[in-house]
Amino acid sequence: MDIQLLLAVFFGIALLLFLILKLKIQAFLALLLVSLAVGIIAGMPPSDILSSMQEGMGGTLGFVATVVGLGALFGAILEHSGGAQSLAAYMLKKTGDKKSPWAMMLTGFVIAIPVFFDVAFIILVPVTYALSRRTGKSLLLYALPLLAGLAITHAFIPPTPGPIAVADILGVDLGWVIVFGVLTGIPTAIVSGPLFAKFISKKIHIEAKVFDEKKEEISNVPSPGMILWIIVTPIFLIVLNTLVNSPFFAEAAIPGLIVYIIELIGHPFSALIIANLIAWYFLGIKRGMTRDYLLKISTRSFQAAGVIILLTGAGGAFKQILVNTGAGEMIAEALNNSFFNPLVFGFIVAALIRILQGSSTVAMITAAGITAPVLVGAGLSQPQIALMVIAIASGATILSHVNDSGFWLVGQYLGLTEKQTFKSWTVMTSLIAITGLVSSLCLWYLI
Repeated sequence: MDIQLLLAVFFGIALLLFLILKLKIQAFLALLLVSLAVGIIAGMPPSDILSSMQEGMGGTLGFVATVVGLGALFGAILEHSGGAQSLAAYMLKKTGDKKSPWAMMLTGFVIAIPVFFDVAFIILVPVTYALSRRTGKSLLLYALPLLAGLAITHAFIPPTPGPIAVADILGVDLGWVIVFGVLTGIPTAIVSGPLFAKFISKKIHIEAKVFDEKKEEISNVPSPGMILWIIVTPIFLIVLNTLVNSPFFAEAAIPGLIVYIIELIGHPFSALIIANLIAWYFLGIKRGMTRDYLLKISTRSFQAAGVIILLTGAGGAFKQILVNTGAGEMIAEALNNSFFNPLVFGFIVAALIRILQGSSTVAMITAAGITAPVLVGAGLSQPQIALMVIAIASGATILSHVNDSGFWLVGQYLGLTEKQTFKSWTVMTSLIAITGLVSSLCLWYLI
């Protein structure tokens, strides 16, 4: 084992944490600085270091920037149409008060597919206040299932930015990530959502406070069926394309024209463009939104997307440095000679970074950059790499605490003390992480 390469990797990770935690340098700049430092310590020529960074940045952003940008546009129109509230109200009506925690979990699970976690939470949290006031039960009984659904989808299922970035860095088809994201996400949501909420709400009773819920009344709210149809459309097209091009259909006599059309509309670019056009017309123009208003909310949606895009690009640069120095190959050989499952490796790396610096997105992208070189020459199938994405996402969700903005957002909106937030939100995120890892390991040994 090359000691110089090993030192370069460990120094790079330590430097990244120091820059982010101690010096408070933005993660985008920190990742680029670390890429330079690792290349220098590994002995790469300056031209190779910079060309590797350019290659990694450009190769990653070609896909991620397009998908994240289209996803942000899609979510903005859904958010401003009132569709999230409409879907939540419909599910609650169907389930009634007794099963409303399950309805909140399902609502969060679906709504977080196109809408960012914090935005979806702020939109839907008033529904949990109303339920708590109506039943007299702890606010946590309804809020935690909502949060579980939101957090799991945000971490596990494209087209949310985190799994898109990790999938691209690891080189796996998004369709497989969606399939395994759903398969692992459902049991994870059940354990960390309604089941945990039922337990902890008996220990911690939180009265729903009266918040200043200033929101515009939206007339002509879209139907729940329409919202589900629009959200599911791009997911269906992407998964269909993945299945048609998988070994399952290798010997099927599908006409060439049909395969051509599916490949065209089932690519994430095309699927999200179609979803945006449908949402733009049915949720926007047809419901009275002016073109100027649609342009305004669409442009504003790029603000959050821009940070994710740049951060992901820097993560791609870091990955390429590790690949080109040979550090990734070295780690891969060490793993292959041990009984250490690569899923567990990705989970631990993401978990350590998450616990130390707080941001799940930074943890996912950094862990993907470290893990990607390990997969080179490992001979893993696309489904196996998709499960790697889930394992990394699980690790990046664990143990949210005071260095995570989500910790304070949840505590503030639910009226929790720091101790109560630890006992509820922090434990819930850890349940998501552990259940997600266990689920992905079970599928790993089944496929």
